[in-house]
Amino acid sequence: MDRRTLIVAGTVSLTGGLPRPAAASSEASAAPASLSIAGLGLPVIDGGRLRNYVFVALRLELGAGKTMEQIKPKEAFFRDALVRAAHRTPFTVPGDWTRLDERALSAALVSASAAISGRGSVRRVEVVSQTPRRRTGMQRPQ
Repeated sequence: MDRRTLIVAGTVSLTGGLPRPAAASSEASAAPASLSIAGLGLPVIDGGRLRNYVFVALRLELGAGKTMEQIKPKEAFFRDALVRAAHRTPFTVPGDWTRLDERALSAALVSASAAISGRGSVRRVEVVSQTPRRRTGMQRPQ
């Protein structure tokens, strides 16, 4: 047996035991698809006055039957709907101008998603991070 035959035989036996790419992709498809929205500045309004801005990063978990390719072109509509909702009824946490109410923000975006991309297209919204523009002296005066 020459050296080339030995190397080919060893390579074939090693690659036969490795998982195939098709198996790896089927595991990835089991996880729900998601869309990330970063750098969205939302106002903190208290007493009818603009007090601060909080920049949020969101992750939208897509509903069954929706793919990233279907929802990605509508990202601008999601951003617009959230900014409009934040100005209409602010997501302000009472007594703190450095955070937003995550539950109210999530509910507003899920309800707006029905009009943007169809009912059930966004299953839930996760607020990944909140970064206030101003961090000090931002508590509501007593």
